[in-house]
Amino acid sequence: MTVLSSKAVILGVTGSIAAYKAAELASTLTQSGALVDVVMTESAQRFISPITMRAITHRPVAIDMWETPVNYEIEHISLAEAADALLVAPATANIIAKLANGLADDLLSATALATKAPIIIAPAMNDNMYSHPATQENITRLRTRGVSFVEPDFGRLASGKMGRGRLAGLEEITGVLCAVLGREGDLAGWKVVITAGGTREPLDPVRYLGNRSSGKMGFALAVAARDRGAQVTLISAADCSSPAGVLVVPVDTASQMRDAVVDAVNVTDALIMAAAVADYRATDVAVNKVKKSEEKWHIELMRTPDILQSTRGPFIRIGFAAESEDLISNARGKLVEKELDLIVANDITELGAGFAVDTNRVSIIGRDGVVETLPTLSKREVADRILSAMVKMGKLQNS
Repeated sequence: MTVLSSKAVILGVTGSIAAYKAAELASTLTQSGALVDVVMTESAQRFISPITMRAITHRPVAIDMWETPVNYEIEHISLAEAADALLVAPATANIIAKLANGLADDLLSATALATKAPIIIAPAMNDNMYSHPATQENITRLRTRGVSFVEPDFGRLASGKMGRGRLAGLEEITGVLCAVLGREGDLAGWKVVITAGGTREPLDPVRYLGNRSSGKMGFALAVAARDRGAQVTLISAADCSSPAGVLVVPVDTASQMRDAVVDAVNVTDALIMAAAVADYRATDVAVNKVKKSEEKWHIELMRTPDILQSTRGPFIRIGFAAESEDLISNARGKLVEKELDLIVANDITELGAGFAVDTNRVSIIGRDGVVETLPTLSKREVADRILSAMVKMGKLQNS
Protein backbone atom coordinates (compact mmCIF):
# COMPACT_ATOMS: atom_id res chain seq x y z
CA MET A 1 0.00 0.00 0.00
CA THR A 2 1.27 3.47 -0.91
CA VAL A 3 0.16 7.01 -0.17
CA LEU A 4 -1.74 6.94 -3.49
CA SER A 5 -4.01 4.08 -2.43
CA SER A 6 -7.69 5.11 -2.63
CA LYS A 7 -6.76 8.78 -3.12
CA ALA A 8 -9.01 10.80 -5.43
CA VAL A 9 -6.68 12.44 -7.93
CA ILE A 10 -7.90 14.78 -10.67
CA LEU A 11 -5.53 14.59 -13.63
CA GLY A 12 -5.84 17.71 -15.75
CA VAL A 13 -4.58 17.29 -19.31
CA THR A 14 -4.01 20.31 -21.55
CA GLY A 15 -3.08 20.89 -25.19
CA SER A 16 0.63 20.15 -25.19
CA ILE A 17 2.38 17.71 -27.51
CA ALA A 18 3.33 15.93 -24.27
CA ALA A 19 -0.34 15.07 -23.71
CA TYR A 20 0.33 11.53 -24.90
CA LYS A 21 2.46 11.01 -21.79
CA ALA A 22 -0.61 11.67 -19.65
CA ALA A 23 -1.90 8.24 -20.64
CA GLU A 24 1.12 6.54 -19.06
CA LEU A 25 0.86 8.82 -16.04
CA ALA A 26 -2.82 7.93 -15.60
CA SER A 27 -1.90 4.26 -15.87
CA THR A 28 0.83 4.58 -13.24
CA LEU A 29 -1.49 6.37 -10.81
CA THR A 30 -4.31 3.88 -11.39
CA GLN A 31 -2.03 0.89 -10.86
CA SER A 32 -0.83 2.49 -7.63
CA GLY A 33 -4.39 2.45 -6.31
CA ALA A 34 -5.43 6.04 -6.98
CA LEU A 35 -8.94 6.90 -8.18
CA VAL A 36 -8.10 8.98 -11.23
CA ASP A 37 -10.63 11.38 -12.73
CA VAL A 38 -9.29 12.89 -15.93
CA VAL A 39 -10.32 16.40 -16.96
CA MET A 40 -9.30 17.31 -20.51
CA THR A 41 -9.31 20.70 -22.15
CA GLU A 42 -10.65 21.05 -25.68
CA SER A 43 -7.13 21.43 -27.08
CA ALA A 44 -5.92 18.33 -25.19
CA GLN A 45 -8.47 16.26 -27.10
CA ARG A 46 -6.69 17.17 -30.34
CA PHE A 47 -3.64 15.25 -29.11
CA ILE A 48 -5.20 12.30 -27.27
CA SER A 49 -8.68 10.81 -27.17
CA PRO A 50 -10.84 10.81 -24.03
CA ILE A 51 -11.63 7.17 -24.89
CA THR A 52 -7.98 6.31 -24.28
CA MET A 53 -8.01 7.92 -20.83
CA ARG A 54 -11.31 6.27 -19.91
CA ALA A 55 -9.98 2.84 -20.93
CA ILE A 56 -6.94 3.37 -18.69
CA THR A 57 -8.69 4.75 -15.60
CA HIS A 58 -11.99 2.84 -15.95
CA ARG A 59 -13.72 6.09 -14.98
CA PRO A 60 -15.63 8.77 -16.91
CA VAL A 61 -13.53 11.50 -18.50
CA ALA A 62 -14.74 15.08 -18.02
CA ILE A 63 -14.37 17.24 -21.11
CA ASP A 64 -17.15 19.82 -21.23
CA MET A 65 -18.40 22.20 -18.54
CA TRP A 66 -21.76 22.48 -20.36
CA GLU A 67 -22.46 18.76 -20.68
CA THR A 68 -25.47 17.45 -18.77
CA PRO A 69 -23.92 15.73 -15.71
CA VAL A 70 -24.31 11.98 -15.44
CA ASN A 71 -22.27 11.07 -12.38
CA TYR A 72 -21.95 14.48 -10.74
CA GLU A 73 -24.49 17.08 -9.63
CA ILE A 74 -22.42 19.99 -10.92
CA GLU A 75 -19.40 18.44 -12.50
CA HIS A 76 -16.56 20.83 -11.63
CA ILE A 77 -17.89 21.41 -8.11
CA SER A 78 -18.35 17.73 -7.30
CA LEU A 79 -14.96 16.83 -8.72
CA ALA A 80 -13.31 19.69 -6.85
CA GLU A 81 -14.86 18.82 -3.50
CA ALA A 82 -14.07 15.09 -3.76
CA ALA A 83 -10.43 15.54 -4.80
CA ASP A 84 -7.45 14.80 -2.59
CA ALA A 85 -5.18 16.43 -5.17
CA LEU A 86 -5.34 18.14 -8.56
CA LEU A 87 -2.44 17.32 -10.86
CA VAL A 88 -2.14 19.23 -14.14
CA ALA A 89 0.24 17.35 -16.45
CA PRO A 90 1.12 18.47 -18.99
CA ALA A 91 0.37 22.12 -18.23
CA THR A 92 0.59 24.71 -21.00
CA ALA A 93 1.49 28.37 -20.59
CA ASN A 94 -2.19 29.08 -21.24
CA ILE A 95 -3.56 27.05 -18.32
CA ILE A 96 -0.85 28.41 -16.00
CA ALA A 97 -1.89 31.96 -16.95
CA LYS A 98 -5.56 31.12 -16.35
CA LEU A 99 -4.91 29.65 -12.92
CA ALA A 100 -2.61 32.51 -11.90
CA ASN A 101 -5.28 35.06 -12.78
CA GLY A 102 -8.27 33.19 -11.39
CA LEU A 103 -10.00 32.55 -14.71
CA ALA A 104 -12.58 29.79 -14.93
CA ASP A 105 -13.76 29.62 -18.52
CA ASP A 106 -13.39 25.87 -19.02
CA LEU A 107 -13.92 22.76 -16.93
CA LEU A 108 -10.31 22.38 -15.80
CA SER A 109 -9.75 25.99 -14.73
CA ALA A 110 -13.18 26.06 -13.03
CA THR A 111 -12.35 22.87 -11.13
CA ALA A 112 -8.99 24.29 -10.07
CA LEU A 113 -10.66 27.46 -8.78
CA ALA A 114 -13.32 25.47 -6.88
CA THR A 115 -11.07 22.93 -5.17
CA LYS A 116 -9.41 23.21 -1.78
CA ALA A 117 -7.20 20.23 -2.54
CA PRO A 118 -3.48 20.81 -3.14
CA ILE A 119 -2.57 21.58 -6.75
CA ILE A 120 0.52 20.24 -8.54
CA ILE A 121 1.52 21.58 -11.96
CA ALA A 122 3.96 19.96 -14.40
CA PRO A 123 4.64 22.44 -17.23
CA ALA A 124 5.45 21.36 -20.80
CA MET A 125 5.97 23.94 -23.54
CA ASN A 126 8.45 25.64 -25.83
CA ASP A 127 11.51 26.86 -23.93
CA ASN A 128 10.96 30.50 -24.92
CA MET A 129 7.38 30.31 -23.67
CA TYR A 130 8.53 28.76 -20.40
CA SER A 131 11.26 31.34 -19.79
CA HIS A 132 9.08 34.30 -20.84
CA PRO A 133 8.69 36.81 -17.98
CA ALA A 134 4.90 36.51 -18.11
CA THR A 135 5.02 32.73 -17.61
CA GLN A 136 7.62 33.01 -14.85
CA GLU A 137 5.57 35.71 -13.10
CA ASN A 138 2.49 33.47 -13.26
CA ILE A 139 4.45 30.55 -11.83
CA THR A 140 5.78 32.73 -9.01
CA ARG A 141 2.27 33.96 -8.24
CA LEU A 142 0.95 30.39 -8.06
CA ARG A 143 3.85 29.27 -5.87
CA THR A 144 3.02 32.01 -3.35
CA ARG A 145 -0.49 30.51 -3.15
CA GLY A 146 0.92 27.10 -2.25
CA VAL A 147 0.83 25.47 -5.68
CA SER A 148 3.60 22.89 -6.19
CA PHE A 149 5.53 22.72 -9.47
CA VAL A 150 7.44 19.90 -11.13
CA GLU A 151 10.14 21.66 -13.10
CA PRO A 152 10.35 20.72 -16.80
CA ASP A 153 13.39 18.87 -18.11
CA PHE A 154 16.03 20.10 -20.52
CA GLY A 155 16.10 18.22 -23.83
CA ARG A 156 14.89 18.01 -27.38
CA LEU A 157 11.60 19.87 -27.87
CA ALA A 158 8.82 19.45 -30.43
CA SER A 159 10.36 22.32 -32.41
CA GLY A 160 13.53 20.26 -32.86
CA LYS A 161 15.70 22.55 -30.76
CA MET A 162 17.21 21.82 -27.36
CA GLY A 163 15.88 23.68 -24.36
CA ARG A 164 14.06 23.52 -21.03
CA GLY A 165 10.41 22.75 -21.53
CA ARG A 166 10.06 18.97 -21.78
CA LEU A 167 7.56 17.41 -19.41
CA ALA A 168 9.38 16.08 -16.33
CA GLY A 169 9.79 12.35 -15.98
CA LEU A 170 6.75 10.45 -14.76
CA GLU A 171 8.66 9.19 -11.72
CA GLU A 172 9.47 12.78 -10.76
CA ILE A 173 5.85 13.89 -11.23
CA THR A 174 4.50 10.95 -9.24
CA GLY A 175 7.09 11.56 -6.53
CA VAL A 176 6.03 15.18 -6.06
CA LEU A 177 2.38 14.11 -5.96
CA CYS A 178 3.18 11.51 -3.28
CA ALA A 179 5.15 14.06 -1.26
CA VAL A 180 2.21 16.49 -1.36
CA LEU A 181 -0.35 13.82 -0.44
CA GLY A 182 1.83 12.59 2.42
CA ARG A 183 2.21 15.94 4.17
CA GLU A 184 -0.27 14.99 6.89
CA GLY A 185 1.17 11.50 7.49
CA ASP A 186 2.33 10.06 10.81
CA LEU A 187 5.84 11.47 10.23
CA ALA A 188 4.62 15.02 9.61
CA GLY A 189 6.97 17.38 11.44
CA TRP A 190 9.75 14.78 11.66
CA LYS A 191 13.22 15.45 10.28
CA VAL A 192 14.86 12.18 9.26
CA VAL A 193 18.43 11.54 8.08
CA ILE A 194 18.98 8.34 6.09
CA THR A 195 22.17 6.92 4.59
CA ALA A 196 22.29 4.65 1.56
CA GLY A 197 24.66 2.76 -0.71
CA GLY A 198 28.16 1.39 -0.32
CA THR A 199 31.02 3.81 0.23
CA ARG A 200 34.04 3.71 -2.07
CA GLU A 201 37.56 4.02 -0.67
CA PRO A 202 40.08 5.03 -3.38
CA LEU A 203 43.27 3.07 -4.05
CA ASP A 204 44.37 5.24 -6.98
CA PRO A 205 42.54 7.59 -9.40
CA VAL A 206 40.83 4.57 -11.03
CA ARG A 207 40.39 1.80 -8.46
CA TYR A 208 38.60 1.68 -5.13
CA LEU A 209 37.62 -0.67 -2.33
CA GLY A 210 33.86 -1.10 -2.20
CA ASN A 211 31.01 -3.48 -1.55
CA ARG A 212 27.94 -4.80 -3.31
CA SER A 213 25.36 -2.50 -1.73
CA SER A 214 23.01 -0.96 -4.33
CA GLY A 215 21.43 1.60 -2.01
CA LYS A 216 17.91 0.29 -2.76
CA MET A 217 17.00 -0.20 0.91
CA GLY A 218 18.09 3.30 1.88
CA PHE A 219 16.24 4.85 -1.06
CA ALA A 220 13.11 2.86 -0.19
CA LEU A 221 13.32 4.25 3.35
CA ALA A 222 13.73 7.79 2.05
CA VAL A 223 10.70 7.55 -0.26
CA ALA A 224 8.56 5.88 2.42
CA ALA A 225 9.48 8.54 5.00
CA ARG A 226 8.72 11.29 2.47
CA ASP A 227 5.35 9.75 1.70
CA ARG A 228 4.53 9.75 5.42
CA GLY A 229 5.25 13.47 5.82
CA ALA A 230 8.87 13.57 6.94
CA GLN A 231 11.46 16.08 5.85
CA VAL A 232 14.12 13.70 4.56
CA THR A 233 17.85 14.14 4.05
CA LEU A 234 19.36 11.22 2.14
CA ILE A 235 23.14 10.92 2.35
CA SER A 236 23.94 8.61 -0.52
CA ALA A 237 26.94 6.80 -1.94
CA ALA A 238 24.68 5.02 -4.46
CA ASP A 239 24.28 5.69 -8.16
CA CYS A 240 20.49 6.04 -8.07
CA SER A 241 18.26 8.83 -9.33
CA SER A 242 17.30 11.31 -6.63
CA PRO A 243 13.75 10.87 -5.29
CA ALA A 244 11.49 13.90 -5.67
CA GLY A 245 10.93 15.81 -2.46
CA VAL A 246 14.08 14.45 -0.80
CA LEU A 247 17.28 16.41 -0.12
CA VAL A 248 20.08 14.21 -1.46
CA VAL A 249 23.67 14.73 -0.30
CA PRO A 250 26.05 12.73 -2.53
CA VAL A 251 29.20 11.26 -0.98
CA ASP A 252 31.82 8.69 -1.92
CA THR A 253 33.94 7.72 1.07
CA ALA A 254 33.24 6.77 4.67
CA SER A 255 34.89 9.98 5.88
CA GLN A 256 32.69 12.08 3.60
CA MET A 257 29.61 10.22 4.80
CA ARG A 258 30.58 10.74 8.45
CA ASP A 259 31.07 14.48 7.92
CA ALA A 260 27.73 14.77 6.11
CA VAL A 261 25.91 12.79 8.82
CA VAL A 262 27.47 14.76 11.67
CA ASP A 263 26.39 17.98 9.97
CA ALA A 264 22.87 16.73 9.20
CA VAL A 265 22.04 15.37 12.66
CA ASN A 266 22.45 18.79 14.25
CA VAL A 267 18.72 19.17 13.63
CA THR A 268 17.04 15.80 13.28
CA ASP A 269 14.58 13.48 14.98
CA ALA A 270 16.00 10.23 13.66
CA LEU A 271 19.08 8.80 11.98
CA ILE A 272 18.73 5.59 9.96
CA MET A 273 22.09 4.17 8.91
CA ALA A 274 21.13 1.91 6.00
CA ALA A 275 24.41 2.48 4.14
CA ALA A 276 27.04 -0.24 3.86
CA VAL A 277 29.99 1.79 5.08
CA ALA A 278 33.45 0.43 4.25
CA ASP A 279 35.27 -0.79 7.37
CA TYR A 280 38.73 -0.15 5.94
CA ARG A 281 40.49 2.26 3.61
CA ALA A 282 43.96 2.39 2.10
CA THR A 283 46.59 4.01 4.30
CA ASP A 284 48.19 5.56 1.22
CA VAL A 285 46.28 6.41 -1.97
CA ALA A 286 48.40 6.43 -5.14
CA VAL A 287 48.43 9.79 -6.90
CA ASN A 288 48.69 8.15 -10.32
CA LYS A 289 47.15 4.97 -11.68
CA VAL A 290 49.05 1.93 -10.46
CA LYS A 291 50.44 0.07 -13.48
CA LYS A 292 50.05 -3.66 -13.89
CA SER A 293 53.76 -4.35 -13.62
CA GLU A 294 54.15 -6.46 -10.50
CA GLU A 295 52.71 -9.89 -9.71
CA LYS A 296 51.45 -8.66 -6.34
CA TRP A 297 50.17 -5.36 -5.02
CA HIS A 298 50.47 -4.98 -1.27
CA ILE A 299 47.98 -2.54 0.21
CA GLU A 300 47.99 -1.50 3.85
CA LEU A 301 44.54 -0.83 5.25
CA MET A 302 43.33 1.18 8.23
CA ARG A 303 39.94 1.44 9.91
CA THR A 304 37.44 3.97 8.66
CA PRO A 305 35.52 6.15 11.15
CA ASP A 306 32.55 4.54 12.92
CA ILE A 307 29.72 6.86 11.98
CA LEU A 308 27.19 5.64 14.54
CA GLN A 309 29.77 6.00 17.32
CA SER A 310 30.33 9.58 16.13
CA THR A 311 26.67 10.55 16.32
CA ARG A 312 25.17 10.60 19.77
CA GLY A 313 22.32 12.91 20.57
CA PRO A 314 18.68 13.33 21.54
CA PHE A 315 17.36 11.55 18.45
CA ILE A 316 16.40 8.01 17.50
CA ARG A 317 19.32 6.02 16.11
CA ILE A 318 18.67 2.99 13.90
CA GLY A 319 21.41 0.77 12.54
CA PHE A 320 21.61 -2.11 10.08
CA ALA A 321 23.46 -5.40 10.48
CA ALA A 322 24.10 -7.39 7.30
CA GLU A 323 25.36 -10.74 8.50
CA SER A 324 26.24 -14.11 7.01
CA GLU A 325 26.11 -16.06 10.29
CA ASP A 326 24.75 -15.78 13.85
CA LEU A 327 22.34 -13.11 12.66
CA ILE A 328 20.45 -12.24 15.86
CA SER A 329 23.37 -12.54 18.29
CA ASN A 330 25.67 -10.42 16.11
CA ALA A 331 22.96 -7.81 15.60
CA ARG A 332 22.21 -7.65 19.32
CA GLY A 333 25.89 -7.15 20.02
CA LYS A 334 25.99 -4.19 17.65
CA LEU A 335 22.80 -2.78 19.17
CA VAL A 336 24.34 -2.79 22.65
CA GLU A 337 27.81 -1.66 21.60
CA LYS A 338 26.56 1.36 19.70
CA GLU A 339 23.68 2.10 22.10
CA LEU A 340 21.11 2.02 19.31
CA ASP A 341 17.36 2.31 19.66
CA LEU A 342 16.66 -0.23 16.92
CA ILE A 343 18.70 -2.47 14.68
CA VAL A 344 17.60 -4.08 11.44
CA ALA A 345 19.31 -7.40 10.79
CA ASN A 346 19.33 -9.37 7.57
CA ASP A 347 21.12 -12.54 6.51
CA ILE A 348 22.77 -11.68 3.20
CA THR A 349 23.06 -15.36 2.30
CA GLU A 350 19.26 -15.81 2.16
CA LEU A 351 17.53 -15.81 -1.21
CA GLY A 352 15.80 -12.46 -1.79
CA ALA A 353 17.57 -10.75 1.10
CA GLY A 354 20.98 -9.93 -0.32
CA PHE A 355 22.36 -7.06 -2.33
CA ALA A 356 20.91 -5.47 -5.47
CA VAL A 357 17.50 -7.15 -5.21
CA ASP A 358 14.08 -5.53 -4.75
CA THR A 359 13.11 -7.63 -1.73
CA ASN A 360 14.48 -8.10 1.75
CA ARG A 361 13.92 -10.31 4.77
CA VAL A 362 14.83 -8.70 8.05
CA SER A 363 14.46 -8.88 11.80
CA ILE A 364 13.86 -5.65 13.72
CA ILE A 365 15.36 -5.72 17.21
CA GLY A 366 14.59 -3.11 19.86
CA ARG A 367 16.43 -2.05 22.99
CA ASP A 368 14.01 -4.15 24.98
CA GLY A 369 15.33 -7.26 23.21
CA VAL A 370 12.08 -7.97 21.38
CA VAL A 371 12.70 -9.40 17.92
CA GLU A 372 10.19 -8.88 15.10
CA THR A 373 11.05 -11.21 12.23
CA LEU A 374 9.43 -10.24 8.95
CA PRO A 375 8.77 -12.48 5.95
CA THR A 376 10.32 -11.71 2.58
CA LEU A 377 8.80 -8.38 1.49
CA SER A 378 9.51 -5.67 -1.03
CA LYS A 379 12.04 -3.17 0.23
CA ARG A 380 9.32 -0.51 0.28
CA GLU A 381 7.20 -2.72 2.57
CA VAL A 382 10.23 -3.37 4.78
CA ALA A 383 10.87 0.37 4.89
CA ASP A 384 7.35 1.07 6.11
CA ARG A 385 7.65 -1.59 8.83
CA ILE A 386 10.90 -0.03 10.03
CA LEU A 387 9.37 3.45 10.04
CA SER A 388 6.32 2.20 11.96
CA ALA A 389 8.65 0.78 14.61
CA MET A 390 10.45 4.15 14.69
CA VAL A 391 7.17 6.05 15.13
CA LYS A 392 6.19 3.72 17.98
CA MET A 393 9.54 4.33 19.67
CA GLY A 394 9.14 8.08 19.24
CA LYS A 395 5.74 7.97 20.94
CA LEU A 396 7.18 5.93 23.82
CA GLN A 397 10.01 8.43 24.29
CA ASN A 398 7.59 11.36 24.32
CA SER A 399 5.04 9.74 26.62
